[in-house]
Amino acid sequence: MSSARMLTGDRPTGRLHLGHYVGSIANRVRLHQRYESFFIIADLHMLTTRNSREDIEQVARNAREMVTDILAAGVEPDRATFYLQSAIPEVGDLNTLLQNLVTVPRLERVPSLKEMSRDAGKEEMPYGLLGYPVLQAADILCVKGQVVPVGKDNAAHVEVTREIARRFNHLYGEVFPVPELIMSETSTLVGTDGSGKMSKSKGNAVALSDDPATVHRKVMGMYTDPNRVRADVPGTVEGNPVFAYHDVFNPDREQVAELKARYRAGRVGDVEVKEALAVALNRFLDPVRERRARFEAQPGLVDELIFAGTERTRAEVHRTLVEVRRAMGLTSAYTQVRRRAERYRKAVAAPA
Repeated sequence: MSSARMLTGDRPTGRLHLGHYVGSIANRVRLHQRYESFFIIADLHMLTTRNSREDIEQVARNAREMVTDILAAGVEPDRATFYLQSAIPEVGDLNTLLQNLVTVPRLERVPSLKEMSRDAGKEEMPYGLLGYPVLQAADILCVKGQVVPVGKDNAAHVEVTREIARRFNHLYGEVFPVPELIMSETSTLVGTDGSGKMSKSKGNAVALSDDPATVHRKVMGMYTDPNRVRADVPGTVEGNPVFAYHDVFNPDREQVAELKARYRAGRVGDVEVKEALAVALNRFLDPVRERRARFEAQPGLVDELIFAGTERTRAEVHRTLVEVRRAMGLTSAYTQVRRRAERYRKAVAAPA
């Protein structure tokens, strides 16, 4: 395993789905064998769009589910450090120091922020959401992450991190590595309803933890070619969610090619195409379910992984913050004040 570090993670808003898998988890599973890997449970980022007491009360449970999903997908617990973002206050300290190295117009050019605000039903963008990329920079740089696997949505965020790292190093000396983006092969997955990307909030997702019957039900209800009213009508494969899923999850390329040819020729019905997809998805998810069952059979194990990982990460972040403050000269300012105060106290305490 390389000594280089990878930082990745998710907001604890519920169970992970196939969109997460193709967007980032598949990359994480592959890369965590090569890099020292930190997995952030980004509950502070969650607060930018979901900050009710009810949302916050669900963090522990959602964190447990999220980590279990990641482990079930193939990440080995002894090669990953999971940590809870809000349990490390030093991350907030670093965020405060870094936010002065980027301008408001630069953040306003990050395309996904307006989309996130709109999806959350916000009429106006919260201050914290505008600063989301800066806090993300603090997350990456606090553990000196060198590799960040991302989907298309987060690429612009990590580019802000790269700019902040270069700006800090230019002003105060070489402290941070400039992280490298590693893009996933399939950046997004369309939802089962065909309306945009797969999303928990839209109810158009297939969860990694769904049982076979649930997967079958969701697949049979998937959106297909709206112009195809009968099986003998030639259909469109391009942009058809069912075939998009076949392309990603069905390893039987000969079957996929045959179904596409018959679909275009009007010689196969949607039901047969969907039945084949349900079989393929359940074959893909079977080993994920088996791994999940093994971890769920050990109550408290995931909590232990999160707790131990958070303690380890906090120590790492503390060291980074000390280095950052020293490089900026902040420790020098307080040291000067402290020394003069100590001399004054001695003078006052000295006998006349």
